[in-house]
Amino acid sequence: MISPASDNQRIVITGVGLTAPNGNTLAEYREALLDGRSGVQPYDIRYVGPTLAGICDFDELKYQKRRDVRRGTRAGSIGIYCANEAIADSGIEWENVDRERVGIYVGVTEHGNVETENEIHEIKGYGYDTSVWSHHHNPRTVANNPAGEITLNLGITGPHYTVGAACAAGNAGLIQGAQQLLLDECDIAIGGGVSESIRTFGIFAGFASQGALAVHDDPTRASRPFDRDRNGIVVSEGGCLFTIERYADAAKRGAKIYGELVGYAMNSDASDFVLPNPKQQARCMHMALRRAELSGDDIDIVSTHATATSSGDIQECAAVRDVFGGDGATLVNNTKSFIGHAMGAAGSLELAGNLPAFDDGVCHPTINVDNLDPECELDGLVINEARETPGVNTILNNSFGMLGINSAVVIKRV
Repeated sequence: MISPASDNQRIVITGVGLTAPNGNTLAEYREALLDGRSGVQPYDIRYVGPTLAGICDFDELKYQKRRDVRRGTRAGSIGIYCANEAIADSGIEWENVDRERVGIYVGVTEHGNVETENEIHEIKGYGYDTSVWSHHHNPRTVANNPAGEITLNLGITGPHYTVGAACAAGNAGLIQGAQQLLLDECDIAIGGGVSESIRTFGIFAGFASQGALAVHDDPTRASRPFDRDRNGIVVSEGGCLFTIERYADAAKRGAKIYGELVGYAMNSDASDFVLPNPKQQARCMHMALRRAELSGDDIDIVSTHATATSSGDIQECAAVRDVFGGDGATLVNNTKSFIGHAMGAAGSLELAGNLPAFDDGVCHPTINVDNLDPECELDGLVINEARETPGVNTILNNSFGMLGINSAVVIKRV
């Protein structure tokens, strides 16, 4: 019997709200992942031209008025949609919630670039006359914007901030929410990540200058982690926020529980601006497992970060071998092959796509692997077709980012 004190130290996910390039609810998203349906499509971005991207198609006006959409940001709209969906999915009686005890913790990467680029493009047409610069620019570009827009929409008076953690941000938002619950700074946390990355030409131009922007005649096959013929990243937008609670509170109201956050860790490579360090990635996973009081043998599914770049995929596979061995007992998959790289939202979207495995016992595949890179061979790698399992009880979700930031979370079935 677990004591009430222990129940207050257990953190669980009770709601999921998301928009992805291939689904706007967890059910739609999961169906696409099991059916092998990509959400990548042709896209034209100014100054760069025709390219490919993962584009979300959700109803911005479901929870916002038109004037709010015009005044705010795409990241804010994504966050508002996901937060409202996560709260609704949790079954919390929102009208009775003390909103001073709700915290918003949103992982972000590039926020602010989009709005500044838009303003510079606008004043270019006026001879760079800054008098036409929008007075909405400052609130749109402050780092806390996506989280702040959520509080305005939902009337939340508790703490809010964003977590700038590059492409580890989705995991970081979840971790931050859990830590704030444990510190009693809030009673309900909304945590995860959002990204409006496809709206900034700079990201596309930057990857293109490195030879790291994916191209393919068939957009749905452009994102190819682990494939020998991969040629880069597909930039995507999206968001996923979780409703996070203490187990004691969730159990008291009879909440549906997606899983328990039993382990997490973040660390740094301290070795390069962009090249990953497999030793530190493995270290991060080991730290998360130690917090969870589990070993590599206890993990059923590893959700990889792999971005479809040769250095990133190969280094992460080396780290996964270090932690989990090579006997195939732990299954390994990747979600970017379906949706591209959603930057700040990547970690939370990829975790969400695997959570239903606790119920259906299926590991979704990595798609678009025609010629497996020999350096990415893993006995447990699930490619091209979903794999049924005897049961899934634990998931480890990796999410790594530039400047050597690493994160891993471990979720357990309740």
